[in-house]
Amino acid sequence: MSQVFHRSTNTLSRVSIFGGVFIVGFLVWAWAELNASTYATRAKVPVEQPVPFSHEHHVGGLGIDCRYCHTSVENSSFAGIPPTKTCMNCHSQIWVDAPMLEPVRQSFRTDHSLRWIRVHDLPDYVYFNHSIHVAKGVGCTTCHGQVDKMPLMWQEASLQMSWCLDCHRHPEEYVRPKSEVFSVAYQPPPNQLEIGKDLVKQYHIQSLTSCSTCHR
Repeated sequence: MSQVFHRSTNTLSRVSIFGGVFIVGFLVWAWAELNASTYATRAKVPVEQPVPFSHEHHVGGLGIDCRYCHTSVENSSFAGIPPTKTCMNCHSQIWVDAPMLEPVRQSFRTDHSLRWIRVHDLPDYVYFNHSIHVAKGVGCTTCHGQVDKMPLMWQEASLQMSWCLDCHRHPEEYVRPKSEVFSVAYQPPPNQLEIGKDLVKQYHIQSLTSCSTCHR
């Protein structure tokens, strides 16, 4: 019986299989890269707000402590958004006629809250507690970045699970003294690992990586 397919068919078959595997691998890589990109995570993208509040000015320039506005960060799961009254504590005295601050004054007059756009917005199936992280020596800038250098607020990190797990698996690389949690000027020292390991023991930090820790 004569040969049905030409010998070159074998080569074409091998090339096709190899090419198919290569294409599938490329698509998987491309999907992973896209999923981790700022396009998907919205990291480092400034968020437009009803009032262009500048952390760079208020925190970096005026030295206002995080807790002045985010009052519940030490004892609650959420950091809290300041009421308009907090803004007016200062702005009833300074910049009282600034057009940029008219939405703040209107909110105070009408008792209707400003509709701030949430920057760090985790999915509903993720549980995060600010107070426990603060209590264990995780600094504000560790997650939120150098807010004192942000004229408009943006999400510094990806907030993806791999980012969270990196800290949960290696807390000694990130933990700092509790006295420095709210310091935006704090920088990890050269011997961070040595200090971090001591703090992990001192603060009784557990390396929690089970699903139920965050997915409840």
